[in-house]
Amino acid sequence: MAPPNDPINSILNVMKTHKEDNFFELSNGKLFVKKVPLLFEVPSNVSFSSFSSICQTSSAPLPLFHRAHSTSSKGGFLGFNKDDPSHHLMNSLGKFTCRNFLSIFRFKTWWSTQWVGNSGSDLQMETQWVLLDVPEIKSYVIIIPIIEGKFRSALHPGIDGHVLICAESGSSQVKASSFGAIAYVHVSDNPYTLMKEAYTSLRVYLNTFKLLEEKSVPSLVDKFGWCTWDAFYLTVEPTGVWHGVKEFSQGGVSPRFLIIDDGWQSINFDHQEPHEDAKNLVLGGTQMTARLHRLDEGEKFRKYKGGALLGPNPPLFDLNKPKILISKAIEIEHAEKARDKAIQSGVTDLSLFEIKIEKLKKELDEMFGGDQENSLQLMCKDGEELEFNSEDSGMKAFTRDLRTHFKGLDDIYVWHALCGAWGGVRPGTTHLNSKIIACKLSQGLDGTMDDLAVIKIVEGGIGLVHPDQADDFYDSMHSYLSEVGITGVKVDVIHTLEYVSEEYGGRVELAKKYYDRLSKSLAKNFNGTGLISSMQQCNDFFLLGTKQISIGRVGDDFWFQDPNGDPNGVYWLQGVHMIHCAYNSMWMGQIIQPDWDMFQSDHVCAKFHAGSRAICGGPVYVSDSLGGHDFDLLTKLVYPDGTIPKCQYFALPTRDCIFKNPLFDGKTILKIWNFNKYGGVIGAFNCQGAGWDPKEKRIKGYSNCYKPMKGSVHVNDIEWDQLIEASEMGKAEEYVVYLNQAEKLLLTKATSDTTPMSLEPSTFEIFSFVPIKQLSPIAKFAPIGLTNMFNSGGAIQGVQYEEANGDGANYVSAKVEVKGGGSLLAYTNVLPNKCYLNGTEVEFEWSSQDGKLIINLPWIEEDNGISSVTFIF
Repeated sequence: MAPPNDPINSILNVMKTHKEDNFFELSNGKLFVKKVPLLFEVPSNVSFSSFSSICQTSSAPLPLFHRAHSTSSKGGFLGFNKDDPSHHLMNSLGKFTCRNFLSIFRFKTWWSTQWVGNSGSDLQMETQWVLLDVPEIKSYVIIIPIIEGKFRSALHPGIDGHVLICAESGSSQVKASSFGAIAYVHVSDNPYTLMKEAYTSLRVYLNTFKLLEEKSVPSLVDKFGWCTWDAFYLTVEPTGVWHGVKEFSQGGVSPRFLIIDDGWQSINFDHQEPHEDAKNLVLGGTQMTARLHRLDEGEKFRKYKGGALLGPNPPLFDLNKPKILISKAIEIEHAEKARDKAIQSGVTDLSLFEIKIEKLKKELDEMFGGDQENSLQLMCKDGEELEFNSEDSGMKAFTRDLRTHFKGLDDIYVWHALCGAWGGVRPGTTHLNSKIIACKLSQGLDGTMDDLAVIKIVEGGIGLVHPDQADDFYDSMHSYLSEVGITGVKVDVIHTLEYVSEEYGGRVELAKKYYDRLSKSLAKNFNGTGLISSMQQCNDFFLLGTKQISIGRVGDDFWFQDPNGDPNGVYWLQGVHMIHCAYNSMWMGQIIQPDWDMFQSDHVCAKFHAGSRAICGGPVYVSDSLGGHDFDLLTKLVYPDGTIPKCQYFALPTRDCIFKNPLFDGKTILKIWNFNKYGGVIGAFNCQGAGWDPKEKRIKGYSNCYKPMKGSVHVNDIEWDQLIEASEMGKAEEYVVYLNQAEKLLLTKATSDTTPMSLEPSTFEIFSFVPIKQLSPIAKFAPIGLTNMFNSGGAIQGVQYEEANGDGANYVSAKVEVKGGGSLLAYTNVLPNKCYLNGTEVEFEWSSQDGKLIINLPWIEEDNGISSVTFIF
């Protein structure tokens, strides 16, 4: 007899007891779901197989295997056969029309976003998944192109409503003609449950990635940080970084993590001396054909002398210097664009353009001039040549000095590209075997947006370290960084591998090798969690590269202005960013912790961004320039100790937004939901005014939509059943609703009408829904949170209710544990008898008109900002 916990018997029992009937059926050229035709004119070479028939064994953890097979009747695989093998195959899966869909597609190599329509022909190229509305059975169906063998797939639009699937290997040497499971389909009556079930099934079947629930996330997810990118671009150097952290500390919002972005590495160009750093680089783009020539920090950081910034007279830093350099570099960029435009117009005499460009470049070099050398001399002993691995110099000394002075700085990350630098590793400069590989873009990327990064990388090719040395590559770089005090890396430019896979067995095989070695290095050198993935929004990465990686960007970069020159882009680009993040989180959040990226606190739309970051459920960080901070705004997001009132989940669009276009349909307000410990939260954002143009293949402004919008909100917009800890709150009889921006208090029930709202362009409202507790036959109570924080309810750490009867005592009490200082708001319908703050009786305010109960709380540093408030009734 097998023991009770025998895994083999357990698996067999799941298989035996599971119903063989599948909700999907392919017959007579139609794909049915619960007898409702979903796809028509399905070609005869397309096949359907149930999940249980394809996935009979898996090395996934047994609970996941059980979970996947418990829903196996709801899913299955699509495949197709061709007569002739090829490295690039296209086939119709059938057609649909007059059926609403939501999809995610790649609009750049690296970035994905939302798209809606009602026909297969409305899809965009490189669609990563499509969610179909099936109101006939009150359900939703998802079609997910996946990995099979050495091929990956994506969906493309066909004619007359057809959905095409493209299977490609990325190498003309790797061919196939038959696929049995190149796409996965799944059905559920809940779109959020659908995502969980579908990606759980794929995780069990493919076994090439792990779900977020299986992994640990880095500690920075509930902290505040600063990224150096927009402050310095490529001019980043130790003194500037030091003064940047110092400004935040003096402003009362000390960063708990720091990301030293692009600009710190040892890079140069192919025409330079092999071991000489490129000089005077400023703007992103100018470095994109450069390559690593050594694996440690560049000269700017290597020459840092330990203690130089700790003394009584540390080197001064001109706060305006980065801005002046950036301004001059932008002049050069504009002059070069004018020259290029002239070339396109047929101008042959370019001498005036070249003279102007050379003049501007000389001016930029002079601006760097001696100042950079003087700065280095201040940090080094006169005439002393410091070794890069010296205990008292370089990055090691710098990180040590940062932590010595800024006690709360827990994490210091640095940036690097997946291949090292944008252009990879320069051949012959390190111990690694690297080779410059010409880049070839897949046909699917023809439908994406023009991108400077792609243009530059294609221009220079990639110095690719041979995949057999990928482990040595990452471990050499990361072990060194770990030794010098770096606790993590932001890995960018991830999806370049698909450009250079021809000689290496195709994109899937190359990706497997690189991602496996990266994951091993992460586990060894950065506690298994210290890696933020970026420029990675494609199914190759998510299905192959996330066994260890647990956090990543879910939106395009924060753009403070439109790089294409639309002056209104400073406004409309911000709404576009939120749409990227909210909808991408639907699938990416199953696998990684969504990171909504940085923003600048002094941007014209900074408050708009701050509102979304407050409830996104991930880290909050900014890329402020020196001297460019709005500390009043930041204190609505961040506690004095650098932690944040983080939500319990990751923010997702509400159900009534799923098949809508909150960017330029002229009527839809984006609503996202999340949970706090003791309530739910909905953020409403007017993102209208821009979006994807399929004809022009770019994101552009739609000024006619940039206007006030009306909408409504309801407690049932929160998907309470998506988090076990929140499910009971969804059953409350009555809720109090707090409008953070309007500072209003309302009462509502699950049966109540919706609450109307109106939002100006680029504005928002945050609604906190808190269940009301019946304390006694007459007294009701609900803890709302700190009104001076955008995510008010995130401040509530604990709630206890007590009732005392007898011995002369007859009362009920509500004890609330709160983190943060400011105005604590609660709701009660009766006047409390007394209020105690940390054991001492204090005064409070109560309004009989709306039930607002208010007490002011101090920030008590020695108690980590936590206060205990007790109301006696």
